[in-house]
Amino acid sequence: MNTSTVASVLFVCVHNAGRSQMAAAFLTRLGGGRVRVRSAGSAPADAVHPAVVKAMAEVGIDLSAETPEVLTAAAVQSSDVVVTMGCGDACPYFPGKRYLDWQLDDPAGQGVEAVRPIRDGIERLVRGLLADLGIEAAA
Repeated sequence: MNTSTVASVLFVCVHNAGRSQMAAAFLTRLGGGRVRVRSAGSAPADAVHPAVVKAMAEVGIDLSAETPEVLTAAAVQSSDVVVTMGCGDACPYFPGKRYLDWQLDDPAGQGVEAVRPIRDGIERLVRGLLADLGIEAAA
């Protein structure tokens, strides 16, 4: 596939340790290589939340080796779609970019029971994003 036709999506939350990590993992899996995926945080944590790692493992996605990354203006500028999840004014805005704001509970400090519905909601939103991009979700 011509790389100029591959959509680029950046997921952003405050700590890049929960919501944005889950969204990036689902889009990577379901996008089947047809989407360039990144995630970042405005104030990154040291590690992905343990309950998030456990909840994602339940659906066959391993986040144990992922590391939260800092949000940069360059990451936003090089993305076609920027999906924010509670980062507020800390997310840079560039005209001409497509922005989506997903209102999701923060999994920080939550147990796996509380993270599961957040995870499932993120998967539904990611599937909807793929449909909006005209990309059929991989099996």
